[in-house]
Amino acid sequence: MTSPLRHTRLRPTDLLHLGMIGPRTRKMRSALSALGISLGIAAVIAVTGISHSNQAHLLERLDQLGSNLLTVAPGKGPDQKPVPLPPTAEKMLANIAPVQQVTATGATKAHVYRNDLIPAERTGSITVLAARLNLPGVLRIHMKSGQWLDKASENLPVTVLGEQAAQRLGVSAPGERVWLGGQWFVVRGILAPNELSPELGTAALVGWPQATARLGADGTAATVYLRTYPERVPDVQAVAGATAAPASPNTVAVSRPSDLYTARAETKNALTGLVLALAGVALLVGGVGIANTMVVGVMERRGEIGLRRALGARGSQIAAQFLLEAALMGFIGGVGGLLVGGLTVYGYAFTQGWPASIPLYTVVAGPLVSVLVAAMAGIYPALRAAKASPTDALRSA
Repeated sequence: MTSPLRHTRLRPTDLLHLGMIGPRTRKMRSALSALGISLGIAAVIAVTGISHSNQAHLLERLDQLGSNLLTVAPGKGPDQKPVPLPPTAEKMLANIAPVQQVTATGATKAHVYRNDLIPAERTGSITVLAARLNLPGVLRIHMKSGQWLDKASENLPVTVLGEQAAQRLGVSAPGERVWLGGQWFVVRGILAPNELSPELGTAALVGWPQATARLGADGTAATVYLRTYPERVPDVQAVAGATAAPASPNTVAVSRPSDLYTARAETKNALTGLVLALAGVALLVGGVGIANTMVVGVMERRGEIGLRRALGARGSQIAAQFLLEAALMGFIGGVGGLLVGGLTVYGYAFTQGWPASIPLYTVVAGPLVSVLVAAMAGIYPALRAAKASPTDALRSA
């Protein structure tokens, strides 16, 4: 008695071997199809990695500078005009218990020029400010060159320039002279850039006694800088306005400079979302390319499909073969995109001096997403191959 026919079953290794036939025999077409997926994954890795590296750099900088800095400055009154801080504001703010350090800058009526031949209207947008001696310590500013003011020099006609101010005045080194407030001042030092107090970059800083005696300063602080205990920053921020100006707290502007970096990071995240959308388009284009390649592959391999069906291969096995081919191209594209994106992140971070950082979830999700996109693109060609009639396939081969 003849035993009934049984359906053949392919082992996973056999199915993998069959799935490699397309990529192995049609290398150029498969490589071009995988390229679209690769570009999409590379874009995702590069965007998230560069953003993450930039965030790590910003956090590192904030850790160095400290996120516990508050600034108290004149706000606007009902007529939308600036209201100066009271003369007692600096001392009153120093009495707040959680405040560790206080420093200030004051406004003057002077302007600074490279020499006494420059027209008065060509100020170069450089401000002349009176400065407390502890200003660099509180703001953690470093000197690019030269020295900061001390008890002796604050009473003398000497100044310290911000980096941008020095560039606009054409001052390259300490010891040079500038025309400030109608007299010659010697440049004692040049400040290095400081992210949390960028306004000092375009300023010429002089000692407080010299500013009040010769440059028209009234001795009132224009901006007060506070260093507080990190965990008490919100508490100090809440009472700083009323402490500085008890009679009109609403006319005092209290800000936290590090919040600007938070806003900047949020802006970058929004831009990252836009670029990720473009990367999604690249993935879609790559998926369409794989789908097109698989459809063409089905048409070119009708003879192979018909022969396998005639030898007993089931439609599900044919579908699995083509679906696996698409997934393999997606995996190859995903790995290639991961490598290209990773090299881009590390190369860009190296040129910027940032710590390179790629989120682990993108490293894992990149190839998985590429395989998923490719598999979805290969569903229709796989089903088309599975439904092919053996006789029609052999006849058209």
